[in-house]
Amino acid sequence: MPHHSKKLSFEFFPTRTAEGRAKQVITRKQLSQFNYSFFSCTSGAGGSTRDGTMQTIKDILSEDIPAAPHLPCIGMTADEIKDLLLEYKEIGVKHIVALRGDIPSGLGYSMEGMRYANELVELIKTEHGDYFHIEIAAYPEYHPQSRSAEDDINHFVRKAKAGADSAITQYFYNADAYFRFVDDVRGRGVELPIVPGIMPIASFAKLARFSDMCGAEIPRWLRLKLQSYADDTASIKALGLDVVTEMCERLLREGAPSLHFYTLNQAGLVSTICQRLGY
Repeated sequence: MPHHSKKLSFEFFPTRTAEGRAKQVITRKQLSQFNYSFFSCTSGAGGSTRDGTMQTIKDILSEDIPAAPHLPCIGMTADEIKDLLLEYKEIGVKHIVALRGDIPSGLGYSMEGMRYANELVELIKTEHGDYFHIEIAAYPEYHPQSRSAEDDINHFVRKAKAGADSAITQYFYNADAYFRFVDDVRGRGVELPIVPGIMPIASFAKLARFSDMCGAEIPRWLRLKLQSYADDTASIKALGLDVVTEMCERLLREGAPSLHFYTLNQAGLVSTICQRLGY
C-alpha cells in the first residue's frame, strides 16, 4: 500500500491578529493539497487562548476542512466543558483532541474541576456517545511529569480505555521510541491507532529550548551536528529535512497509521516533507 493513501493531519495554533489569520488561510490552502483527514488547533489551559481557538476552528470549518480543537481540561469545571462541547457540536466539530493541559504557572491557581484526561474522555463519552472522534496524547519518550515509564504507560492505557478513538504522539526524532511505545500498549490490550506527531526542524536554538521543556529528546548526534552549523540556517534546514523525511519514511513503512504535523503555522518545511514522501 503506497504511503500517500495514509491520510495526514496538520496542527495550527491560534493567532491574535487579522494578518495572522489571513496568513493561516494561505498556509492551510498550501497544506490542503495533500491527502488529509483533519486540521487541529491548540488551546492553552485556563482559558487564555480559548477564544482564539474557537475562531481558528470556525475559520478551518469555513474552508470546508474537518477541524479538531484541542480541549485541555485543567482548570475547567465539568459544566464549562459541557458548554464548550455543545458549542463545538453546534458549529460542526466532530473531532476533539482531549488533553489534560499544562498546569498554569503562578499562585492563586486552584485545582478545582477536571484533573486528568481520562476523566475528560469519560465525560465526552457520557455526554455525546460516539458523536465525537476522541483523540488523546501519547508520549513515546514519556511525559516530563510522569514518575516513571511504567506510570506513564498505565496513564495512557487508562485514557485509551476510557473511550478514546485514536492517539497523537508528542514529537520525537527517535523512531525506535515510537515503535517500543506502540508495542508496550498493544501488550496491554490497547489497539487504537497511534499517530506519530512530526515536528520539522527550522531552527536549532528554538528546537532545543522547546524539546528540553516538553521532554522530547534530540539524539546526541543530531544535536551536535545541528550545533556545528551555528547560524547557517540553510544547512540546518537541509539536514532537518533529510532527517525528518527519512524518519517519516520509516514510520510509514513499518506500520504507522498516518502522520500528524506540528506546522507552527508554516507551510514550507511540512510541504517539502510531504512532497518527498510522495504525497
